[in-house]
Amino acid sequence: MTEAVLTIYRDGLDFFGSIVQAVPDGAWQRPSPCAGWTASDVLGHVGETTKLGAKILGGLQAAPTAAEPPSTAIDGDPVLWWLQQAGQVRAALDAGVDLDREVVSPMGRRPIREGMSFPAADLYLHGWDLGAATGNPVTIPGDAIAFISGMFEFVPVEITRSPGVFGPAVQVGADATATQQLIAFTGRDPAWSQ
Repeated sequence: MTEAVLTIYRDGLDFFGSIVQAVPDGAWQRPSPCAGWTASDVLGHVGETTKLGAKILGGLQAAPTAAEPPSTAIDGDPVLWWLQQAGQVRAALDAGVDLDREVVSPMGRRPIREGMSFPAADLYLHGWDLGAATGNPVTIPGDAIAFISGMFEFVPVEITRSPGVFGPAVQVGADATATQQLIAFTGRDPAWSQ
């Protein structure tokens, strides 16, 4: 992948951030499409992944953190906490990134361009989860759908469908939107509601 990963990632920060800011008062404890997680858990997970991304972009060897439940990672107001995490990674991006530089990521040693692909996809997929959990329907942009779909063209099925990645694909009708098709591919029910 080329520098498209950075564009998708930057746009994803805005995309996810707009969904965070639209969460109604009192909705953070609602269930989400991610089994066993609340809306707050989705935010905690994405925020921790974003914090990890900032470290990787800065050239630091970073071990993944796994707060349990993920919502316990949130310190204070959820929106302000997210803005802090996003601000750190934006600062790292603004400092300039050598996409070919190898870093130690949770998936092992790899170039930044590869290491940032999954965090970029997470911003959109979990953005959909957060929107669904809080009554804010989300349409994933076409360029992000193409990027995420392209990522998985060459990933073996046993990895794509492994625990912690995606469950079995959900069947959708021929009239499903591009967002619904992507969400179904990831094992989520596009018609999910609480």
